[in-house]
Amino acid sequence: MNTTAVRRAALALTAAVALPLSLAACAGEDGGTSQPASGSSSAPEKSGTGGGTNAMSGPFGPACSSVPKDGKGSFDGMAADPVATAASHNPALSTLVTAVRKAGLVDTLNNAENITVFAPTNDAFDKIPKAQLDKVLDDKEMLTQILTYHVVGRQLTPAQLENGSYPTLQKSRLTTSGSGTDYTVNDSSKVVCGNVPTANATVHLVDSVLMPEL
Repeated sequence: MNTTAVRRAALALTAAVALPLSLAACAGEDGGTSQPASGSSSAPEKSGTGGGTNAMSGPFGPACSSVPKDGKGSFDGMAADPVATAASHNPALSTLVTAVRKAGLVDTLNNAENITVFAPTNDAFDKIPKAQLDKVLDDKEMLTQILTYHVVGRQLTPAQLENGSYPTLQKSRLTTSGSGTDYTVNDSSKVVCGNVPTANATVHLVDSVLMPEL
């Protein structure tokens, strides 16, 4: 085995061992332990500078209309399941679910507490050329890096998306901006159905796959 292969194997093993610990560490970084102001559950935490005026409590965005009205794939159904299981019932997230399974992250995500997942839709994955996507899906280390970049170790309200910068499970940071029902991640990926509750996470569906620096 050459030096590059040895290094990639070591990185993959380290990532698999560190994932649960990283989730807990993420939650405590950059103001993650600060509490919302008294009487206001939507006040932004220290890492965001939004005004905290957005009191939205339910899902929002154009893609929300495609979510089933009842059953396990509905908003009520997803709220009853942990995030990886909930995503598996949403037809718009089938490619993401396949990727999560290939990376071996189902249990990690389902067992985490109070996280935010920026979930690329099938349309987001379709923007990636098929040959390139197939290559990523077959590279567990790279796939893990990309998927964990979509996870923040605390739950973010819409107000906290107004102007924020947050550490991810992958350790790089992502940024959020916007207001009302219009939010963007990393100045490129639009939230198309935001503030979707699951049993252990808040999910914001996005229209482009977020790419960390690898």
